[in-house]
Parts: sequence; structure tokens; C-alpha cells
Amino acid sequence: MEIYKDLSSPASQQFEKLLNSQLSKNKIEEGKIIEGKITKITNKYIFLFIPGLKSEPVIDVNEMKMIGISEKVKEGDKISVLLEKIEDKNGDVIVSAQKAQKIEGWNKLVKCYENNELINGKIVQKTKGGVIVEHVETGSLMFCPGSQISDKPVKNIDHLIGVEQKFALIKLDMVRGNSVVSRRQVVSSNKKEDKAKIIEKFKVGDIIKDAVVKGYSSFGCFFEVTTPDGTIDTLCHLQEISYTRVNHPDEIFNIGEKHNLKVISIDMDKLQVGCSIKQLSPDPFEHISNYQIGNQYKVKVVKITDYGCFCELEPGLSTLLHSSEISWTKKNLSPKKIFNVGDQIECVITEIDKDKRRVAISHRLTQENPYSKLENNYPVGSEIEGVVSNFNEYAIYLKLEDFDIDGFLHSNDLSYTGKPEDELKKFKKGDKVKVVILEIKKADQKVRVGLKQLQKDPFDWFKDKKINDTVTVKVVSTDNKGLVVKPEGCEIEILIKKSQIAMIASDARPSRFVGGERIDAAIADINFEKRKVVLSIKLLEEIMNAKAIKEHSSPLSGKNLPFSSLSEQLDDKKNKKESE
Repeated sequence: MEIYKDLSSPASQQFEKLLNSQLSKNKIEEGKIIEGKITKITNKYIFLFIPGLKSEPVIDVNEMKMIGISEKVKEGDKISVLLEKIEDKNGDVIVSAQKAQKIEGWNKLVKCYENNELINGKIVQKTKGGVIVEHVETGSLMFCPGSQISDKPVKNIDHLIGVEQKFALIKLDMVRGNSVVSRRQVVSSNKKEDKAKIIEKFKVGDIIKDAVVKGYSSFGCFFEVTTPDGTIDTLCHLQEISYTRVNHPDEIFNIGEKHNLKVISIDMDKLQVGCSIKQLSPDPFEHISNYQIGNQYKVKVVKITDYGCFCELEPGLSTLLHSSEISWTKKNLSPKKIFNVGDQIECVITEIDKDKRRVAISHRLTQENPYSKLENNYPVGSEIEGVVSNFNEYAIYLKLEDFDIDGFLHSNDLSYTGKPEDELKKFKKGDKVKVVILEIKKADQKVRVGLKQLQKDPFDWFKDKKINDTVTVKVVSTDNKGLVVKPEGCEIEILIKKSQIAMIASDARPSRFVGGERIDAAIADINFEKRKVVLSIKLLEEIMNAKAIKEHSSPLSGKNLPFSSLSEQLDDKKNKKESE
């Protein structure tokens, strides 16, 4: 070590020069990828020689297996590794072949991305929202979204797994080291050239035979056109489907159906072919003058939806039979339960709108209106028998004889005296009930009936009564609100409020009564339209007191009060002046 004591000596300077040149040659830096030569392979480790390092780095055999090269390497081969640490706390050199492979693979992907080059990959695994693709050259894993697997919806991709194929790099995240690829771009670009050759052979006015309905959206229907050179997709816009108004293509078409198309536009830049169905035939709406509103015609059912049927007055002249116009009595009717495609049915035209090119028809108008028939046979006030068909919390529905009409019987119309909720419990489905027709609304298709109207109205007991009349009542029950009483000879229960029990507040206590007492009360108010009467014991006392004062007081009472005659003297003086 004495040779290095004097650093200015020629020997020291020569050694320093040799050492610096060797380190500069190998560029030994942490975080760099360097090459190492395999010197020894054991069951657990692979030993490397890297010039410039003070000791031999060691790689675990399992790491080599993970990157798939454990069986390919042998002594004397050179491999790339990432120098993580020149010396750890134990004095060992730390390197990684796996990380080196990942970095090299990423660099290759970056280069391909920058040069817009396709890469070779194979789908190795399905995952949420897409698949995992392995880069064949470097083993790097990339993500391919489900929407980028193919240019067509693919239900099963098992046939694509493990197959080496081309992918396009569409996104690289340098920070996270994530990459996204697309198979769809490759497939579409390959088809683009083929599609251009196919479209070149079409011209405006051509008729395409047997195009297959592939799908539809809110703006039109997509068809698949097959030619000797291949297949292309074409769009028939919503306005070109029919001369009549169409809200959505699914009203007219079903997936898989075949239709003829007429080419009306060709765009070579966008590689699109526009087609029309309605232009294959003359405008049938020109014949609408042959049809009159209110007349009955036979139509053909061509399509059935949840809200009605599309029918044809003649080929191409479509019209809508709404579900509300199928039956007079059935609500929320499903047209599929009544009609089938191809049925010939009678309908009446209810509307013709030439501006909107719309025709509305009705099937129920070909039948007698059961509400009119009911009104003719059973006018308001007539008695009719019905069968309980349904309930809700406040009413009963009765099927009225053979009319297939449900009458509405409100709980308030069940009884004059009973509580509505208690009266409802007395009925069950299937019960026959005789009722009175109270109201028939043909426009709204509603019939209201009543049961209590068949009984004598107990409120008639008050017909010969007026306000301030005295009635005798029997106390039925008491509570904090007052007295519940029933007039003698009447079945109506009436509440006398606590404030109306007595003139003196201390006597206005409902607890004074135990029930069963006969007492008199005066009628404070009566309303025959609302069938409401107010009784008051307090009012009766006031009437009796006023009567007693009137009958038993002296005519001279109050005459001796001061100034009591002053008004009389003034009146006499006034009368005297007028006579003069």
C-alpha cells in the first residue's frame, strides 16, 4: 500500500489513469441496464461476471423462470440486467433480469408508439372491461378494452385467446407504465380498403336485394348488404323508412328480416352508402283522398307493439291503431292478446292529418258503445244488479249485468248511517248487489253507482224541521269532544260539541252524562244539500231565557232610571216642530 501513499508519484498517477479508463468504459451506474456474462449455474442461483464490479452479482433461478429464459441460458451466455445497487448493506451487488426485460420491453413499445407501428401480441387473459394482451417480443402485458377487441359485437372471444395477432398501440402512460392496445383498429383498417372496393361498384339509383336488418337506433335502421366482393353495412335513415311517421325503426323491422333498398347517396370519403325503402314505391299518401273520416274500412295488421298495432289501409299506407281504441271497456289492454300479424280487422278512420302524414283509426267504434247501451237501458236513477269484481281501500267495483262494465261504488254510498270502512268489510268478491245508477260518463268511460240510495234517507226526518226548533234526543256516548246523540225516531247520530252543552262553562261537561239520558236540544244549523245538522243545548237555554224574560218582565221596568224619559221628550219636541 506504500505505492499509493504519495499520489503525486508516477506510479500512483498511472494507476489512477488505468482505473478511471476502466470504469468509464463499463459505465457502472445504478439504475442502468448492463450486460453480464454467466459464469456459473446452480440449482438455486446464476452467477454473473460484470467488469468493473468488485464482486459477482447473483440472480435467483426462480426469477429467470418467471421471465421464461431459465432453460434457455447456459454458462458463457450474456444477459441484460438492471443494476439496482452497486453495494447493499451486506456488500453484495443487486441486479434484476426481470426488471431489465420489462424496461427494455417498455422502451420498444414507446418506439413503436412513436413510429405508429403495429405490434405482435396474443390475448392471455379475460379481465373486467376487456382482456390482457402479452407482447410477443418482450412479454410485456398490455390492456385491450372490450370495445377495442372487434369492430362488431363479439359474445365469445375464446377463439382469440392465445392466438398471435396484430395490435395497435393507442395509449401509453409513462408515469404508471400502463399501455392500451386495440385490435379493432387493425381489423377496421384491413376492412377499409376492401370496403372502398365494394362501394365503388354502387351508384345512386341501384336496387339492393335482400338486405338483412342488422340493428337500429333512434335515427335509423342498419342493414347488412352481401356482395360477391364481401359485405358492408348501410344505413336507412328514419325519414327514409316509410312515407308515414315512424317513431322508431323497431316499430317496422325485426332483426334478421330481409328488405330491398334503393341507393340514394354514396360518400367515398366516409365510405358510407345511404339507402331508402320508401322510394321503392310511389307515395301512397297521394291516395288518402279515397278515404273519409268516420267511414269504416278493413285494414291489415302488419306489426304489433305494446301500445298498439300498425295496420295498412293499402300497401304502403300505414296507420296506427292505438291500444286505447281497441276496446270500450278493457283498460291497459295488450294488443298481442287480441290480434296477430296478418289479421284483417274492421276499423273506423278518426283522423287524417295531411301535414303530418298521419292517419288514426279505431276498432272499438265498429262496435256498439256499451256505455250508450247502458244509458239507454238503465238511465240515471235506474236499479241494476252487479257482481263484486274488485276492491280498493275506499270503493267497490261491480260488473254490471252483461255489459262488461265496472261500476264504481264509493264507500260513502254504501250506507247512510254506518262507517264507510266498516261497510266495506261486509262485502266479498262474487257477491251480487243491487244498486242505483248515479252517473254515466260516456266520454270518460265511467259509471258511478250507489247502494244507500235504495234505502230511505234518515235525514228526511229533518224535512219538516227548521233552525231554533226543539228536538228530543237520546245520549248515545260521551267523550272529550262532547255528546253523541240520536234524535228520537231517527237513526242519524249527531255530535253536540262541548261548547254547546250549556250556557255556563262549568256546566258544559260531557262527564255529566253517562249515556241513555233523554234531553232536549235546539237546531242551530241545518243544510239539506250537505245532509248536515248542528244541535245545541246552549241555544235552547238561550231561547228559553229570552222567552221567559219576554213573558214575565213588567212593562214599567227601567222607567225610573236616570234620563230614561229624555229620549221620549226629544221625540215629542221633534214631532211638534214638524206639525208647525
